[in-house]
Amino acid sequence: MIEFKSLSHKYNGKNSLLDVGFSMQQGEVVSLLGPSGCGKTTLLRLAAGLEVPEAGEIVMDGQIISRPGWARDPELRHMGMVFQSYALFPHLKVLDNVLFGMNDKGAKATRNALDMLAELNIEHLGDMYPHELSGGQQQRVALARALAPKPRLLLLDEPFSGLDSRLRERVRDQMLHTLREHQVSALMVTHDSEEAMFLSDKIIVLNNGSVEQQGRPIDLYARPKTSFVAGFFGEVNHIPGIVSGDQIDTIFGSVGHAGLSQMMKDGHQAEVVVRYEGISCHAEPTSGQSGTACKAYVMEARQLGHATLVHLSVPTGTASLHVHARIPGLNHLDEGQELYLSIDTSQLFVFPSENGH
Repeated sequence: MIEFKSLSHKYNGKNSLLDVGFSMQQGEVVSLLGPSGCGKTTLLRLAAGLEVPEAGEIVMDGQIISRPGWARDPELRHMGMVFQSYALFPHLKVLDNVLFGMNDKGAKATRNALDMLAELNIEHLGDMYPHELSGGQQQRVALARALAPKPRLLLLDEPFSGLDSRLRERVRDQMLHTLREHQVSALMVTHDSEEAMFLSDKIIVLNNGSVEQQGRPIDLYARPKTSFVAGFFGEVNHIPGIVSGDQIDTIFGSVGHAGLSQMMKDGHQAEVVVRYEGISCHAEPTSGQSGTACKAYVMEARQLGHATLVHLSVPTGTASLHVHARIPGLNHLDEGQELYLSIDTSQLFVFPSENGH
């Protein structure tokens, strides 16, 4: 439906986007994920027609809608947009806010607007003003206003960032059902990886204006191509290792990794990335999935409700390595308690070390 081809853009001479490209299908939800300043909002503004690209082009339904020096007007793109601040008109009631973007203001439009409010469970708010609403209600009004004109593509700029965690879960679930029902495509900016995985058919991970990796949520979580991507989809430990054939020698023993010999030479340093939940704790020595479990000492344990986050010190000879484990359920661990750690290799990823040799 829409394709972003080799887009580049600058602000004050500094690259904001550099050769970014991907495509979207009708009804697909795509998230732009990355840290602040990586180019997510710039890409959304280019999609909306609020900025003109310095290089590349945007093609929608086979027609160019943006290219260097020219962009089709935003109101002619059949897109809706939900801003981070919601941007509701304070002098208009909720129903009038929703009707504002619709070409037809007659009885049929009013019926459609009321139906959209009902889908989002806020039809009873039609006669209220934005300042009389909670944050979650304002967010749903903004979403109803964007969806009411039946756009081909919905642009969302961190729409849930102002909501508390419980409300955020409910509203985004409601939004996803609404998008699916109306077969509306959505391009969403977020820095929350869990939110991106919940909502998206595809995720584009941006770093310093470039695409670090793109694909389905499961591909990015289970097969990250870089340490940066692995760390963006959950908290991780960084463990040093030395390459030896198709093995990496670490404090957890030898870790197998197919194709490693093509990536790095023997004796080179490697970075082993292990998710917090990929480290298991045992009271007695045992063989882990990656070899013999190593000894560690509890530094601190924090109960998080559904899991316990454990800070651990692993002796490495002359020093110690600080690692974290997230273990399920209630766990009563004492400071200084001796444990043995093993690794779940499905939660382990290997990358060349930035230090090289």
